[in-house]
Amino acid sequence: MKLRRATASRLVVRAFAILWLALMQIAQAATAAPAPDPARGAELYAARCGACHSIDDNGAGPRHRGLFGRKAGTQPRYDYSPALRAAGFIWNRRTLDRWLADPNALVPGNKMVVQLAADPQDRADLIAWLRLATRPVPP
Repeated sequence: MKLRRATASRLVVRAFAILWLALMQIAQAATAAPAPDPARGAELYAARCGACHSIDDNGAGPRHRGLFGRKAGTQPRYDYSPALRAAGFIWNRRTLDRWLADPNALVPGNKMVVQLAADPQDRADLIAWLRLATRPVPP
């Protein structure tokens, strides 16, 4: 009798655990952010970044062609701050997300004094577009 109760108790605990995990997955899926939208990212780039940056030309900010996989502060023919030249990280989705969220938190003393993408979805959209638009041009 005790063996049956113990087995039944274990089955109930397992059933509740499975139910709880399933509910957590449903809740996580319901609260997940929409997929990044590169088209919206292009609009955000033009509106928020285009005054200082372009894909192919240095301006007040460095050009972005070849951004992904490049070491921070190394774009040729751009005068970076000493802080960004010494940063030592590689531009990727994660570092761009941190940079766009708050450039001065990631690299104190850099030249980019504005925070243009506090919203996580804006950053995701910008990064999706930058990944497409900044690919190196084939020779």
